[in-house]
Amino acid sequence: QVLLKESGGGSVQAGGSLRLSCTVVELDIASKVCMGWFRQAPGKGREGVARIYTYTGSPHYLDSVEGRFTISRDIAKNTIYLQMNNLRPEDTGKYSCAAKAVSQIGQCAIAWSRQDFPNWGQGTQVTVFS
Repeated sequence: QVLLKESGGGSVQAGGSLRLSCTVVELDIASKVCMGWFRQAPGKGREGVARIYTYTGSPHYLDSVEGRFTISRDIAKNTIYLQMNNLRPEDTGKYSCAAKAVSQIGQCAIAWSRQDFPNWGQGTQVTVFS
């Protein structure tokens, strides 16, 4: 059974930074895995924030976080990270990671756009106050 466990959320003043972690069990991210970070604010739908094709480390970002957030992976720890800098109040939400085994990078883009992942973590709360 694939398990995803997030950590690193918290409350921070606008302009501050947080780093989220997502540790994966029973799915080797050294292989061809698409992993994404998603967030959901109260009263709003879930949106994709960033994704990474773990085989190559190729990242992709939501426009509004480009240049502020960085997604990365540590193969040895089977963990992905989301470094969030210059946080804004609109970044507030519950952040969840998701994982899906794929056969090539194009499938990662499709899965992320459709939020089509079979494995999800329980999420970690990020609150940014002004």
